[in-house]
Amino acid sequence: MAMPFDAENEGSDEDLLVAYGQGSAHAARVLTLRLTPRVLGYAARLLRDAAEAEDVAQEAMLRLWRIAPEWRAGEAKVTTWLYRVVTNLCTDRLRRRRGAGLDEVPEPVDEAPGAEARLIAADRAEALDTALAALPERQRQAVILRHLEGLSNPEIAGIMEIGTEAVESLTARGKRALSAALAGRRSELGFEDV
Repeated sequence: MAMPFDAENEGSDEDLLVAYGQGSAHAARVLTLRLTPRVLGYAARLLRDAAEAEDVAQEAMLRLWRIAPEWRAGEAKVTTWLYRVVTNLCTDRLRRRRGAGLDEVPEPVDEAPGAEARLIAADRAEALDTALAALPERQRQAVILRHLEGLSNPEIAGIMEIGTEAVESLTARGKRALSAALAGRRSELGFEDV
């Protein structure tokens, strides 16, 4: 069985997309294993709804497959294009969701086992997700892309269609807001010894 890690050594994203556009099913499998977990994680962090994130990831990958035959090598990175599509799809869903009342938004399901370390990790992740959700949308996108997805500022600038300086400003303001939001919870989240 192929695993996502195996897909990392199969060539560049662009080469694989071009190969798929020329009919290679193997290239599609490798690119799917490589990119789907990344876009799914990004969508889940933006939407805070696993089912919606799966729908967005699937739609983004379908769009990637549709443009593969016309892909113009060297114009953009595949991941930059794909993150832009995911960002737009998530933004559309969040805008539609704004009319929903607080009671209509489902609570996140915690399926973690009962081990203390996993509970602490889950509490920390929940605190981070809650703090991220409180950020303005553009700051949240920039912080997630930079610090959780590991993209560079120029890549983020391309995805968000803004300048690199604006990315730096958004991430700096977002980090300050996250730090302020989480500062009073250090002991509760098990950071008293850190």
